[in-house]
Amino acid sequence: MASATISFQPSAPAAWQENPSQAYGAANPASQFEVAKLSSRSSQAVTVPDAFEGLIGSSEAIQRVKEQVRTVAATDSTVLLEGETGTGKELVSRAVHTLSQRRHRTLIKFNCAAIPHGLIESELFGHERGAFTGAVARKLGRFELADHGTLFLDEVGEIPLQLQVKLLRVLQEQEFERLGGTQTQRVNVRLVAATNRNLAEMVSGQEFRSDLYFRLNVFPITLPPLRERTEDIPLLAEHFLEEYSRRMDKRIDTIPESTMQSLRRHPWPGNVRELQNFIERAVILTTGSILHAPLEDLKFSPDTQPEAVVTLRQAESSHILKTLRETNWVLGGPHGAAIRLGLKRTTLVSKMRKLGLTRPAPGMAL
Repeated sequence: MASATISFQPSAPAAWQENPSQAYGAANPASQFEVAKLSSRSSQAVTVPDAFEGLIGSSEAIQRVKEQVRTVAATDSTVLLEGETGTGKELVSRAVHTLSQRRHRTLIKFNCAAIPHGLIESELFGHERGAFTGAVARKLGRFELADHGTLFLDEVGEIPLQLQVKLLRVLQEQEFERLGGTQTQRVNVRLVAATNRNLAEMVSGQEFRSDLYFRLNVFPITLPPLRERTEDIPLLAEHFLEEYSRRMDKRIDTIPESTMQSLRRHPWPGNVRELQNFIERAVILTTGSILHAPLEDLKFSPDTQPEAVVTLRQAESSHILKTLRETNWVLGGPHGAAIRLGLKRTTLVSKMRKLGLTRPAPGMAL
């Protein structure tokens, strides 16, 4: 059964509808060739700058990211975007798609952390009618919706272990079965994945499949945190000031130098997104033409490095794994991991199964 292809982008109107003057050029091959060249140049002039819309900065770090995007975009290779939250991974995924041969097809975005684990398989691969309670009709998953286009998987490190093997298969073979189905669906999808977690460490902690990691890590692009490209802060601040002043119908055209210096010193643990929200708040509070920024809200000292955000699941998994290694993976008994963790042995086994923690094979590092 052929896979369904859904594109949300409208088909392009006929050329004569956009430019009636080309009717004259149809009788003159040379004229027609000139029109084609002009159209091609115009298309390139619009597409290339727009590809990086929103990815503001002139620093060496951000220019390196843009160059990497231009290099990989022309291929169909999988791209892995790494970096802290708020660094612009979604903007980069859009740039990869816009500069690729798939730009006229659909870019589908999916945040793996925003969906309960039990529903991710259905959301990614679709399901058949009756596959589970409440499945009253067939549903196409994100892979089918992105057929011949690009699929952006944000927070890919949140995909459950038991589902990672199915994701690996669709990346390698470009085929899968819908949940509750028996027929194999084939797709042609270019994947861009993103994560703010260290997947290599997750592999070491048996939280992420090594084969899937290597399949995703074909062309990694690391987005620099804002504190490593402070020269871009004035450009970003002015851009956000102009944007929010326009939205709120205010005329604010000046950022005091003392305010700009404070912005440069702040470590921005939330990166560009935090700076954007801060400028929006400042515009709301300002009544004159000079930006009044609530600098007292910048509570981090310039020398403070922001700590990585750790979820409860990550913290629990890390603590249990550390205890298991200290006890040489002995679960029960007076010196076992269960006693140290204050758990019953059966409860510990249940938690290990839920978190995907298994004892390494002989010869592997503990």
